[in-house]
Amino acid sequence: METHRDLPTKAISFCLLPSELIQYIILQLALPEIIRLKSVNKSIFSIISDGDFVRNYNLQSSSATWLFLYKKRWRREAILYGFADCSNRWFNILISDLLKQVVPPGEDVYFLTAAGNIFLFALNNSQEVISVDIMIRMVKKIPPSPLGPCGTSSWRRSGMKLLSCPYNSEHFRFLFAELHESRPTLFEYDSRVERWKFTQAREVTQELRDDFIFLSASNGRNGSVIIGVLSQCNSSPVVIRPTFITRGNEEDQLAVGFSWGNAIDLLHVYGDGNMMTIRSDKVNKTVRKIKRIELWGLSKNGRHWEFVSRAPNELIDKISKPYGAMMGCMQKTQGITRAILMTNLEGTWETIWLSYNKKDNRWAWLPLPDCNMKGSNLAGVTFSSGLTLS
Repeated sequence: METHRDLPTKAISFCLLPSELIQYIILQLALPEIIRLKSVNKSIFSIISDGDFVRNYNLQSSSATWLFLYKKRWRREAILYGFADCSNRWFNILISDLLKQVVPPGEDVYFLTAAGNIFLFALNNSQEVISVDIMIRMVKKIPPSPLGPCGTSSWRRSGMKLLSCPYNSEHFRFLFAELHESRPTLFEYDSRVERWKFTQAREVTQELRDDFIFLSASNGRNGSVIIGVLSQCNSSPVVIRPTFITRGNEEDQLAVGFSWGNAIDLLHVYGDGNMMTIRSDKVNKTVRKIKRIELWGLSKNGRHWEFVSRAPNELIDKISKPYGAMMGCMQKTQGITRAILMTNLEGTWETIWLSYNKKDNRWAWLPLPDCNMKGSNLAGVTFSSGLTLS
């Protein structure tokens, strides 16, 4: 029989509660908290490992959207933070000890993307990519892609997508779009066979399907090159070339994905076949404030970017603060487009979570608590689907 002699008093009291009540309490927790609870004692471990509990938790968590930030300080441990749209606080994801298994001292680690329990990181010095399964605590190096070794700057956020396997959460597919030898090409890594393959995209000849996954091969002032592919394996990718007609002052300075300095009037952020334009006004020589945000989507035939909606002025008034630099990422799931804008002013980071529901034609702002980012370097940010118990 298990002894509680060495357990804290609170843990002993918790374990004495009826198992149904314990299950109800644990179901209200986020996965990072549940992972820590598994090590409390055998009785709690058995509750969390029970098949019915796992199914109930995964069903509940499937609708959650997570935001993950990876920050690091000079000569200090890097930290991965997670925030779910159904919670009201940040969670510290225990990742450092896992990374040490394969990451040599002094390596520059950058967080690429996540899906389910799988997280991908790029190593800038060795130019490798590693996958981390935070649930089973497994770390693996991914073989070099056909593109060869890639530094962290080579991985464009809007050009990649991580897909977790629906029948086995330990496996995944990693998709990346690139102009290879001037031709739009889809590169895909499948963890089940631990191999890459690449396929040149063909020109689209019909209207775009609703179940396409869109990956940006390149984006510019007047247009983009995007690859569309169906989520199932072995589907042939197509290339889409939407054009964009600039509105307003044609002399505006444009940045794609990241802006820095007082010369940038317009920032374009891309993701999942959408484009968000953020126009700013100058406050002084080095500081700007957001003036207008617009959302654009692909037309049905994919030939141009089509205006969708403009964020209301009252929302802009709430989020517009002085900044010196800005970067962003986007995700679209189940008709809702979400965007994260990370702004920095003199070492202080602000995180802006916006969403647009096309069905209701409604914009929303999700205020986030402080993540203690002051003085830190942002080494990756992404949206992800709900974490699951396996």
